[in-house]
Amino acid sequence: MIEKLLQSDTELFLFLNSSGSETWDNLWLIITHKLTFIPLYALLLFLLYKKYGLKSLLVFVVVVALMITFTDQITNVFKRGFQRPRPCGEADLIDQMRFIAVRCGKYGFFSGHSSNSMAAAVFAGLMLKPYYKNLIFVLLFWSLVVAYSRIYVGVHYPIDIVSGLTFGAISGFLFYKLSHYLLKRFVTK
Repeated sequence: MIEKLLQSDTELFLFLNSSGSETWDNLWLIITHKLTFIPLYALLLFLLYKKYGLKSLLVFVVVVALMITFTDQITNVFKRGFQRPRPCGEADLIDQMRFIAVRCGKYGFFSGHSSNSMAAAVFAGLMLKPYYKNLIFVLLFWSLVVAYSRIYVGVHYPIDIVSGLTFGAISGFLFYKLSHYLLKRFVTK
């Protein structure tokens, strides 16, 4: 059963990865780069400051730092625990795929980019939903695009992506709840 699932995952990866073209490669490399979305994160922090104030912003900065650290470290625990090689690290696949990433990395289950971007999307989307009701959909779409970029550049299988997105959504929601608790406890009295 697991072998069949992993085989289907590999086939889906090869299909999605091979649908890319050199015309779009640079765009996807920009999308997948970790520093590309710093302006987006800065904008989200500005919107949180604008709607909640400075004291709340300090809470948000601490919570977001904890959330990203949490998702990153749990991702690493899973990668070391499962030790599933990335597709770009599979000798049998390298001739069948498009590998355009800067580096490959060792293990891929599950995607840190996917979990971090989804956690940020869910957290910020829920915090700002009372003020910008459709922003969460834009952020979720952005997270899906970031996640897909990992398949496009050849460093993650679809299962890595879906698992990362799921973990990120759960983490984003839990840290959203933590923020609400901290705001009630320390900011709004």
